[in-house]
Amino acid sequence: MAPHDDSPDLGELFHAAFRGLRRTWAEQLAPWELTPHQWRALMTLMRHRPEASPCDVRLKDLAERLRIAPRSATEVVDQLETKGLVRRDPDPTDRRATLIVPTEAGLELYNSIRIERRDKSNEYFARLGDEDRAELARILDQLRG
Repeated sequence: MAPHDDSPDLGELFHAAFRGLRRTWAEQLAPWELTPHQWRALMTLMRHRPEASPCDVRLKDLAERLRIAPRSATEVVDQLETKGLVRRDPDPTDRRATLIVPTEAGLELYNSIRIERRDKSNEYFARLGDEDRAELARILDQLRG
């Protein structure tokens, strides 16, 4: 019989901490009537753009980046388009493809939410001392890949 291991399960601890942070993020999206799936799609569009201008992303590439089925990506884009946050443009290099482009309203909303989320994250991690936050950042950066 193997000896009992009393060390903490780091995966479980990490997951529990992340659930707490994710719960606050979901609450933050409510005033903007945005779901976590819609936010992820908008965030993915913004992360894959040059600094100066939005990067047009094909619908199939967005689905791949979100790791969801193309039909699910279509539904999320439909919802974002209804809210005026993205638009569909024809791909000038492939007439069969559609590009998803953030609108000015989408860019503004993304920036507002990103700032508020950063503030909430800072508030969440404020229970840690400066040294602990720096150490956690160092460790998470190593785990990032």
